[in-house]
Amino acid sequence: MVTTKRYHLAERPDGVPDDDTFDLREVELGEPGPGEVLLDIQYLSVDPYMRGRMRAGESYAEPWEVGQPLEGGAVAEVVEEYGTQFEPGDTVVGNMVWAEQHVANAAELQSVSVGDLPASTALGVLGMPGRTAYFGTREVLEPRAGDTVVVSAAAGAVGSVVGQLAKKQGATVIGFAGSDEKCKIVEAEFGFDACLNYKATDDYVEALSEAAPAGVDGYFDNVGGPITDAVFTQLNVDAHVAVCGQIALYNEEEVPTGPRKLGKLIETRARVQGLLVGDYATRFEKATSDLAEWVGTGELAYCETVTEGLENAPDAFVGLFEGENIGKQVVKVE
Repeated sequence: MVTTKRYHLAERPDGVPDDDTFDLREVELGEPGPGEVLLDIQYLSVDPYMRGRMRAGESYAEPWEVGQPLEGGAVAEVVEEYGTQFEPGDTVVGNMVWAEQHVANAAELQSVSVGDLPASTALGVLGMPGRTAYFGTREVLEPRAGDTVVVSAAAGAVGSVVGQLAKKQGATVIGFAGSDEKCKIVEAEFGFDACLNYKATDDYVEALSEAAPAGVDGYFDNVGGPITDAVFTQLNVDAHVAVCGQIALYNEEEVPTGPRKLGKLIETRARVQGLLVGDYATRFEKATSDLAEWVGTGELAYCETVTEGLENAPDAFVGLFEGENIGKQVVKVE
């Protein structure tokens, strides 16, 4: 028997999750059975969508039950296996619990193949966020040469890649981020043409109209709320909007009614489309291959924020809603 530490959902949070939301337990794991592997977890992914899983209501991701282990993307090393395609020492990625060790169905895991890059990139630029940006930009946003594209949460794991891919298509790219430091990184490291610190202004419409005087042809929405309201006022005819996340609203117990902007879509004939990366699962291999090539050639930059220690996973998760991370937020378990 193996003893491990593992996080469970202690209670459903009201608003921002706090210490009472998370329960760190010491549990015993059984030996892996046929088709299973025992894993030492190396890196955990914490992502904004997980806040929706803490609610009882319906969401695009199945809600966790109170008392259930928390789970998400993770990278791990195989310790033992029982009749699987893996061998001890292999590095794998898949859906795992927030724990030090885990017994998993081998059929639900994939080998990590990131070349000379850190294994954690399988959770970031070469994982779900990178693929979200890849398909969301190329097949939903569809930026055209000469377009002006706006990206919210531009310093985040998805937004930072979206902006760079839009630049590859010949667009002018403007980001929104939550500090001057982040905006400097967005411009210098990720190559955006401009970045607006949304915490430094009370008038997003004025700030955006100055940065994009010819209006907005494409908007990749990671946040919702007042920033999205402002961008809608600046949409051009035939603009494309990709709705990927609404992090500004995830901790609201009652979603506020903001300005109603749908009338702008009549004027502009803009296209607004939601995005779930799982819809493109049959083409993940191609996306990962392209992203890895661009990172390898220096065409695509990425950042990671690494929090040390399983016990700090809740702080890393809550920090997403405070904008503490730059690039992909991961937790290094060991």
